[in-house]
Amino acid sequence: MKQDAAAPRYRQLADEIAGLIGSGALRPGDRLPSVRQTRASRGCSAATVFQAYYLLESRGLIRAAERSGYFVAPKPAPLPTRAEPSGEPQAVAVSELVFQLLGTGGHEIHAPFGSAFPSPALFPLEKLRRALSSGSRHMSPAQLTSQLPGGDDELRHQIARRYLRLGLAIDPEEIVLCNGALEGLNLALQLLTRPGDAVLIESPGFYAALQALERLGLRAIELPTDPAEGADLEALATLIERHRPKACWLMTSFQNPLGGLMPSDKKRALVALLERHDIALIEDDVYAELQHEGPAPLPAKAFETRGAVLHCGSFSKSLAPGYRVGWVAAGRYAPALLRAKLSLSLSGSWPAQAALAQYLQGGEYDRHLRALRRALATQQRAMLAAIERHFPPDTRVTRPSGGYFLWVELPEGHDSLALHAAALAEGISLAPGPMFSARGDFRRCLRLNCGQPWTPPLERALARLGELIRSQRP
Repeated sequence: MKQDAAAPRYRQLADEIAGLIGSGALRPGDRLPSVRQTRASRGCSAATVFQAYYLLESRGLIRAAERSGYFVAPKPAPLPTRAEPSGEPQAVAVSELVFQLLGTGGHEIHAPFGSAFPSPALFPLEKLRRALSSGSRHMSPAQLTSQLPGGDDELRHQIARRYLRLGLAIDPEEIVLCNGALEGLNLALQLLTRPGDAVLIESPGFYAALQALERLGLRAIELPTDPAEGADLEALATLIERHRPKACWLMTSFQNPLGGLMPSDKKRALVALLERHDIALIEDDVYAELQHEGPAPLPAKAFETRGAVLHCGSFSKSLAPGYRVGWVAAGRYAPALLRAKLSLSLSGSWPAQAALAQYLQGGEYDRHLRALRRALATQQRAMLAAIERHFPPDTRVTRPSGGYFLWVELPEGHDSLALHAAALAEGISLAPGPMFSARGDFRRCLRLNCGQPWTPPLERALARLGELIRSQRP
């Protein structure tokens, strides 16, 4: 493997070992040199070796065995097969199914594998509580009305600074604060379409996007989506020519439910394609800062030239789930989106916005994110290993490089809707595949949340889920 001389020493070491694994020089089950041996032979620190081994572990290439060292991991399960939707615009009717599946039916859930959020234990709730109290005390009466249109000025400036760290110069006036990203996404969709219009979405795709299309009387054009790299741009170009959609709603980083990350060059090509056809992109990017290693991926908005990417973000998945603070960096659509926001809900929660602004000013957000990313990567590894132990041998599963969802494809003949009902009766939730499709596809697929700290009870719950899967006897 070609080495990047500018990369940190630990990454160079990790890439070299990864190359040996890829070439077959190191085979599954082989033991790696100990940290002490590697430190001596390479002339580097123990910290460098540990970082390299942690990085390889996060990639699923090696495993740690207690008191025995590090070993090359077995070959990972293959990725789920890519869907091939019809590509024809179709009406959406998923809301009733989603409402049924999101309910608990009165059961107490002790293994929330179907949850949409990471564990609350991963968030700095006490520090946020203090920021909420302090922010409310320092809020002037004038602020409560003077800044209603766009939201808290300081929070918008803090968000703009985070964009600047990625190299994006976003004017704070372009940022519209919303009641969670979902409100912004729905407002953007409503702004760009009229009933009967067609909208491009991923398949499988975020069920709330499908619900939004259904509510607005829009038709879905489902795009084939690669589990690793996102939407198929060749199919996208063909569908644009054939159907002339009015908008495109995509998750470009750690897509829900697949977890795929669209590479930067593919994002650039995506934006160029949409700009040629004057189609706006609604970029749902709420998982962008949850990469497991390295810098945060660039959003597609980084490559726009006409202000036609409405970039939607949120603090709900990375910092404060219950505060319901999201935003849209809306480009040329900002004035119209702001008017739509005013007519719908006027303003978000001022205390919550002020609290987040104060927290971000304190500089602790990045420390929190580093800890959160490490936790999510560790938990993902634990769940992947448990799936390998407890699920049928022909199971396929994604290995995302960020976020906290795994997409699981069971062998032929299995039924995730029946599995959901059986698991729920035992206090185990999951998200069945049909809720992520306009056509009710993905019957043998399910989404699992690995955002919970891994514990023996969760291990037992996943083992029980494996037993329920095997009992279906396809």
